[in-house]
Order: sequence, then C-alpha cells, then structure tokens
Amino acid sequence: MVNFPNSSCGGLNDGTTVALTDVMKRLVLLLFAAVPLFAADTYSIRDLGTLGGPYSQANAVGGWGQIVGLSETSDDTYHAFLYSGREMKDLGTFGGDHSSAFAINASSQIAGYYYDHGYRAFLWTNGQIKDLGNLGLNYAVAYALNDAGQVVGTSKTADKREHAFLYDRGTMTDLGTLGGAHSTARSINSRGQITGYAYDADGDFVAFLWENGTMTNLGTLGGNWSQGHAINEAGQIVGQAYLAGNLEAHAFLYSGGKMTDLGASGPIYSNALALNSTATEIVGYSDNGAFLYSNGRMKTLGSLLSNGAGWTLDVATGVDDTGQIVGYGRFHGEQHAFVLTPDGASGARRRATK
Repeated sequence: MVNFPNSSCGGLNDGTTVALTDVMKRLVLLLFAAVPLFAADTYSIRDLGTLGGPYSQANAVGGWGQIVGLSETSDDTYHAFLYSGREMKDLGTFGGDHSSAFAINASSQIAGYYYDHGYRAFLWTNGQIKDLGNLGLNYAVAYALNDAGQVVGTSKTADKREHAFLYDRGTMTDLGTLGGAHSTARSINSRGQITGYAYDADGDFVAFLWENGTMTNLGTLGGNWSQGHAINEAGQIVGQAYLAGNLEAHAFLYSGGKMTDLGASGPIYSNALALNSTATEIVGYSDNGAFLYSNGRMKTLGSLLSNGAGWTLDVATGVDDTGQIVGYGRFHGEQHAFVLTPDGASGARRRATK
C-alpha cells in the first residue's frame, strides 16, 4: 500500500465543456448561485468508479461540478483523476510513482501532489503541469487553491520542519507557525484568507486564520487542540476542535469571531471538511460515517439515500452551492468515490452526473 500524505485536512475539460470560455463559465455559475441553498430531504448516489483497481477517493468538487481525487489503477498504482461528464479521466503521475488531486477551481486548474523521489506539489493548468518547488527539502503537498490560482499546502523546510505555504505567481512563501515547530495550510478563498492548523509554543496544534501576513489562533472548544480544514468566500471556517478534557473532538463552524460546536452524530467524534458559500451545508465524517450538517442538525448521509443499496458512506469531502456532495465509502466491499445529488434537482444542478 502506498503511504499518502494526510488528505483529511474544494484547465482540463471534456467534450461537453471545452467550448465554454471563462466568461461563459462565470455566467453559468451566477445562474447556479440563484438556486436556493438548502439541504435536500433525500439524495441519489452515483458511484464514480475507479481507474481499474478496487479503490477510489473523491477529494473535492469544483465550481463547474467537476470532481477530483485519486484512484487505484489496474497495475496497482495510484493516480490523480478528474471526473466530469460521467467519465473518470486518469491525469497520470507526471513522471512519478503515484499522484493525487486535492482541489479544483472554477477555471479547472487542479492542485495536488505527485511522488518522484519525494512528494512534489503541483498546479495543473490547461494540460501543463507545474512543480511548485519546496521550502528547503524535497517534500511539498498542495491541498487547495482559489480561483486566482493561488495554492496552499505544506512543505518541509531545511531544518526538517513542515510549514504551511502560499504559492502565488511563481513564489512559494513560508507562512510560519504560531510559535511551535510545524504548520499546514488546508484551504484558501479568493480574498487570500487561509486556514489550516499550526503548533504553538506549548506544543499544541490549533486552527488558524492567516490574512495579510498575520496568523491568528482561532482557539478550541475547551480542549487543547483544533484544526481548520476549509474556508469559504465569506471567511467562515470549518474544522475540528477538542472539548475540555481532550476526550471528545467535534466539528466546528467559526464565523463572526466565534467558534460553534456542531456536535457529533455518534458518541464522541466528528470532523467538518467542507462547507458551501453560506455555511448552510457543512459536510465531513463522524463515528457514524459521513455527515451533513444543516438547519442546526447533523445527519448521517447514509440515512438520506434514496438508492443506496450496497453503500456505506464513510467520509464526505466536498459540497457545492447546488447541493452536490462528494466523498468516499464502501460499495460491495471496495472503497469507491461517490457524488450525491439532491433528489428533484433541476437539470442545472445535475452537473457532474450528466
């Protein structure tokens, strides 16, 4: 089994989209934005399949409904993929041994990593791959990007510490820490606000907001530790934080300077990985598998399926403003990537599954 960097912490086009210009895409996205942002009562699930092996994992859904992740191939290697128009496309390994795609933006730029004698962060644009470099040692992973093509992730410095980075117009910038040894950046919005988590001087890891050169500690839910995983255009952040005593860890929403406990659908554990533009839909995983948090309630996604025979939904990794949710789970004994579409959705909302 390949050892992948932790992905838990949102152009390549098929024939149906290649003719669309960026302007046309933005017009369509404005149309989608008019769709009411509320959770559906039930969802239809689609198996995204694999690249020939028994394993696939969806990591993000983009503004055009395109989905990225990784999949095992028939020769037992792991490749980054793009799913669009009901087709999973192999993006290859860019000369390395394996690869994974973690994020895609509205211009179909893709960020992730490939492994070639070390982890190498990449930005994929119009069929061209760019190695983003590193902060000193041969280790860098890109976890997210915004619509301006700014990329964030983590890289090892010359003194063997992992630090969050921002890659912008050819330059990789070390974002530092909160006084400790390590940090990682997991999400960036179009305002350049970044979230992730960093170690402080006491050796505890805590969620942060980085903005205009300043890294701010977002605190916890009473315990010692927290992690930021996603930030939307409004600057709202979701992640996980420990409660007092550090025996329970719950998903949180950070908004307006306040961290709110979203609870857990199981006994003690939940983790929020993604949110939509208004934070009315938040997804992640808990003791009971993949969840959707909406209208003040955390619901197990498996209980909302209208056609889920054979499925166990483990983790939800992304959600968009049309209500589509991506993630991965077990399907007849194999781990497969999935996309959920709200039942009764209009044609405009069934983008990735068309």
